[in-house]
Amino acid sequence: MSERSPETDTQPVAPTAARDAARALRHPADTSETQPVDSSGSPHTSPAPPETEIEPALADPLADLVEAMRRPEQADESTPGSTRDAVHDLERRLLGAERTMRQRETAAGAGVSLLSARKLWRAIGFPNLGDEEVFFTTVDQDALKLMIDMVREGKLTEETAISLTRSIGQMTDRMVVWQVEALVEDMVQNQKMSDPEARRNLVNLLPELIAPLEQLLVYSWRRQLNAAVHRLAIRAETGLAASAEGRDGSEDDAPLPLARAVGFADLVSYTSLSRRMNERTLAQLVQRFESKCAEIISIGGGRLVKTIGDEVLFVAETPQAGAQISLTMSKEFAADDLLPNTRVSMVWGRILSRLGDIYGPTVNLAARLTALAEPGTVLTDELTASTLAGDDRFVLHPQETTAVRGFGDVTPVRLAPGTGSGLVLD
Repeated sequence: MSERSPETDTQPVAPTAARDAARALRHPADTSETQPVDSSGSPHTSPAPPETEIEPALADPLADLVEAMRRPEQADESTPGSTRDAVHDLERRLLGAERTMRQRETAAGAGVSLLSARKLWRAIGFPNLGDEEVFFTTVDQDALKLMIDMVREGKLTEETAISLTRSIGQMTDRMVVWQVEALVEDMVQNQKMSDPEARRNLVNLLPELIAPLEQLLVYSWRRQLNAAVHRLAIRAETGLAASAEGRDGSEDDAPLPLARAVGFADLVSYTSLSRRMNERTLAQLVQRFESKCAEIISIGGGRLVKTIGDEVLFVAETPQAGAQISLTMSKEFAADDLLPNTRVSMVWGRILSRLGDIYGPTVNLAARLTALAEPGTVLTDELTASTLAGDDRFVLHPQETTAVRGFGDVTPVRLAPGTGSGLVLD
């Protein structure tokens, strides 16, 4: 997330200025002509035009949107009073207190400069704010002080505190968007509401869900953190030792700290299909693809790193686990009448894990091999194939050597299932 210095912060456009500009375009003032005079030299006065009803100013949706973004705590004027009250009650429950403080007051109360406070606020995803905007609560001030105190006590550097804050801000932002859209879709499909009705009804539905969702969030975070400690710390050296087989230390990924099987799965013909689908059908396709991938990866002991539209990126701790996941994906999508085939690739190598993502030549090679794979097949590279050789669960078919951008000549190996049942899905 890029950060601008406070001196260059811009304020939102005032909605009144936008409306005035719109009126000026509709009723421009005529100043190019002077009044005519009669023979006596007195100004000639034309008969007054008949009175006409003044046209009301047209609504300016863009200006209204700017105002709504500038003051998110204010409900639209057309919102009924009961809904207005419900929105206010929901906000107070979510924020934990009323908005009573401006940014300078909040920073001063936490004992930190406004510049340092802004760094953390931007990391968590807050917008630019004017000096006079009453945006913050006492809970916001406590949260700011919490992060600042960890830096002051030497537990974290400022850079690390900002990175951790950004991780929370970005992940929870994606999470709440996912949750809101899932709830809206449920109301549209199962309660036969229109989309606007469902979104308005969220105000009434959410109060019952806040506590259980918050409890589940903390539970899941603790479980995930425990798993990450084992995966990224305790077993890291064992993985590196296992990845040394067949290497001489000169490989491009040799300096990287984690050994992982990296896999991509890509839906075939997604772009052309999406152009022919309506919104609901496309949403169902994407959700089915992602949920099925997540299930297979989880059962196989891997981790879904991210989804990018029609593609998923995953990792596993061993090449065997990565191969099992890849083959199961290919098999399951080929048998699914509602989804197109997939191209899948998997490469065993070393990676860098940062910002919740993974980087390195291993990731790039896996991406390149996905583009080379035929629909319904799984490709790997020679080094990965050599680690799987001799395992009767896998059959390896070397392919024709081809030039791969950034890697030179590469001999892909098609991976096929051998003996055994593979991963067993519910």
